[in-house]
This record gives sequence, C-alpha cells and structure tokens, in this order.
Amino acid sequence: MAGQLHLTRRAALAAGITALAAPAVAQVQWPAGPIRFIGIFPPGGGTDILSRIWCQRMAEITGEQFVVENRSGSAGNIGTEAIARATPDGRTIGLASVAPLAIGPTLYRRLPFDVNKDFTYLGGLWQLPNLLVVNNEVPAKTVPELIALVKANPGRFSYASSGSGTTVHLSGAMFATMAGLDMVHVPYRGGAPAHIDLLGGRVHMIFDNIPQGLQSAREGKVRALAVTSTERSPQAPEIPTMAEFLPGFEINSWGGVMGPAGLAPPMVQRIAALTRQALESPEVVARFRDNGATIWPASPEELASFRAANERAFAPIIRASGAQVE
Repeated sequence: MAGQLHLTRRAALAAGITALAAPAVAQVQWPAGPIRFIGIFPPGGGTDILSRIWCQRMAEITGEQFVVENRSGSAGNIGTEAIARATPDGRTIGLASVAPLAIGPTLYRRLPFDVNKDFTYLGGLWQLPNLLVVNNEVPAKTVPELIALVKANPGRFSYASSGSGTTVHLSGAMFATMAGLDMVHVPYRGGAPAHIDLLGGRVHMIFDNIPQGLQSAREGKVRALAVTSTERSPQAPEIPTMAEFLPGFEINSWGGVMGPAGLAPPMVQRIAALTRQALESPEVVARFRDNGATIWPASPEELASFRAANERAFAPIIRASGAQVE
C-alpha cells in the first residue's frame, strides 16, 4: 500500500538479526502485536527515510510488525494530531518533529493539540541540518552570488518549503530577513513534492533536508550552496555553512519518537530502552550518517526539555520573519 511499510518477524529472521538481540529483548519487551508508526510527512522525504530506517531496526529487535503510516499535511500538524488522539496503549507511536512541536506553538495562533499535555515523549532519534540548493537554471554558484542576484530582481525569485512552519520554511525566511531579500515562499505538503518542483524548475531554491538535497546535488540535478548548521557537514565538508556568509545563521532539524499522553511509565521505559538499543546498531548509525543525520539518543526527559528550549529559541525568529499564520 502506498505510504506504508510492513516490517515483519519473518524478515528479521531472514536477516539473521533477531536472535542476536534476544538477550536485551528478554529484559525489555515491546507490547505484543503490530505497532503503528505515524509519519507526519509524505513518503520519500528525508524524515520519512530516517523514520523507516529506525522502524526497520525496531522490527528486527522486537520481532513485531511495524507499519509506517504517513499522515501528512499542515507542516506535520495533521499527523501530530493523530498521534495525540491515539489510544495510549503502546500500539500507536509516531514521529516527534521540530516543525509541529517547537515551531508550531509560535507560528500558529491555534493548534489542534497541546505540546505540553497531549504527548508522551519517548526519546530522540536524529538531528540534521538543512541544505540550500538551487535549480540548475539559477546562475548563482555561491551564496553571495545568490544574494546579489535576488537583490537585483526583487519579488522574482521563489523558495519552496515542505510546509509553513517547518525548518525548511524558516531557513528560507531567515535567509530573506538576514540578507534583506524580497522572495516568494511556496509551501508544499512535504519535502518530496517540493523537491520535485525544484527539479522541474517551477521554484528556484529550497533549504531542503540534507539527505534528499545532497543526493540530487551529487547527481548534478541541483546545485548545493550551503548547510544551515554552524559547522560543515561531515557528509559534505566541501559545502560551506550559511554562517560563513551570514554570521549567526543556524537552523537544525530533529526527530524523535512519541506517543499520546497517558502511556504508563513502565511502557515509556521499555520503548525508550528499545529505541536506544536500535540507535546503537552500527547499521543504523551508518545509514543515518549516509543520509546526513547524526544519531541523537536523547532520553524521554531530555527530548521533552530540548523541545521546550527549542520552542523558546525559535519564537523570536518566527516573530521577526513575520511568518505567523492563523
């Protein structure tokens, strides 16, 4: 079925992995039965790729079936609401993302969930920067050249995003604000369709999640100009940071796992322990790295605390950009 991934015990046994994980699993068991993981963005984007890598390893460890269900729209708010409304029995979990949880509370005047009351935070998964890429019809080959080009043509250049309120959107808004540019924001229902239109020349640029943007750049389909982290990415050290041209520029994306409010503490501890075990897998570490992400094994408490601090950090950026929406 489109947008879903079924990972079973049979596949784990075929890979010869389940037996190796048995001693740890004997101490920390997932509740028996299929687990639904709600991905809050469309299939094919960077966060979806990383989510499926983690779910595959979790299926191998637990021997249970994981079903990835993509519920996209409204910058992740639709899927996030679905997580909040799920029964707190451990059968439904989903992606905890910076967009709805740290950006959304300031960006939107109303949200269909309360980030402090409606969720049980279970642990961190990854952190990764965004990557500024332009379509090959844009003549600029560096960030200074792009700034000069856009300044000379106010209102004629567009930047795509995976939806209003995502780090992809705010990276573009911050770029426009810090460089004094007049650009048009074009939001999409996820990173994958935005990237498709970038490749087709219908938009000029995007601050894409690094996995997808970097792959397309290396295939020569787009041109990569800069990353949004304060340090160059280990996956692409030849690409400069935005801060090298606009001091103080920094926006990173992150992902974790969460469930609805009301999950029993023993269940939280079991899921958190299995999450950490999955992230310790050399294969997961390598596949995350190949996709531009860094393993982030935050505890449930650390994820909740980080989310709150990230919300406070994003608030002045959002207000300064004028990006607040109803």
